[in-house]
Amino acid sequence: MARFPKQLLSLIAQFQKLPGVGKKTAERFAFQLLEWDASHLHTFAEILKTLQEKIPHCSECGCLIDGVICAFCEKSQRDPKLLCVIATPKDAYAIEETGSFLGFYHVLGALLSPLDGKTPEILGIPRLMERIMSLKILEVILAFDSTLEGDATALFLKEHLQKKGVRVSRLALGLPVGSSLDFVDEGTLSQALEGRQLLH
Repeated sequence: MARFPKQLLSLIAQFQKLPGVGKKTAERFAFQLLEWDASHLHTFAEILKTLQEKIPHCSECGCLIDGVICAFCEKSQRDPKLLCVIATPKDAYAIEETGSFLGFYHVLGALLSPLDGKTPEILGIPRLMERIMSLKILEVILAFDSTLEGDATALFLKEHLQKKGVRVSRLALGLPVGSSLDFVDEGTLSQALEGRQLLH
């Protein structure tokens, strides 16, 4: 039985690392690239090679920046009382599209998952507390995916922040269980922000 060339198998394996991409889809992607002309492949390779270098994270909030200035940290356009804590930079874009939140963001970079070795140390709580104090934040909104990891992280942060006297809320119920923020429509996410509930 004929097998795909090794180089093609390697490419397929890389595509399968992407979320939601199974074997057949990865094969379609790989074969599609074989049909591209050399200049397009070269451009694609250059973009991938310099992706992390040319799209850095803001040293303040952790969101992605394009150039030198972080649009998410521009104080003149932000509500200084609110801080939205999110898991990844992409969540900021989903929330921004609703037009319902004008405060600051803080990216954790990961959610708690002890089975994957993601323990509370990865959350960088000292840095989070430092930003809350320096910005004089009145309310912290926890905006995580509606998953076991998201719930566990929200519970842990709620208990930690409330001990420090910080007001904590979470997106309102109505988000589908198991859903990621970037897959929730703008209307639902906007309502979840507007109807956020204080955690007791």
